[in-house]
Amino acid sequence: QVQLVESGGDLVQPGGSLRLSCAVSENIFSMYVMAWYRQAPGNQRELVAQIARGGSTNYLDSVKGRFTISRESAKNTMDLQMNNLQPEDTAVYYCYGKKFNGVISYTYWGQGTQVTVSS
Repeated sequence: QVQLVESGGDLVQPGGSLRLSCAVSENIFSMYVMAWYRQAPGNQRELVAQIARGGSTNYLDSVKGRFTISRESAKNTMDLQMNNLQPEDTAVYYCYGKKFNGVISYTYWGQGTQVTVSS
């Protein structure tokens, strides 16, 4: 069973930065795609950023230019660098991974890490 473990959530002031990390329990390139989602109270979970096995990335419009998703294969981690954080970025951030063998897909979630942006 693949495990995803997030870290790095914290309380930060508006305009500040945080770096989230997701540790993957096996070779990160076994994942067809990996992503960060977030969920604020009363809201649906939304896709923040994703990175495909080949390296292509996609971002939520509201975080473009502020957030950067990346992988570190030597450590089997996926990171989310978040700059110029705003109160609307406050949410629980979840790591997501998907395997796909051409027929069946398997999805995995981390337990979440809280990011709070407040003065």
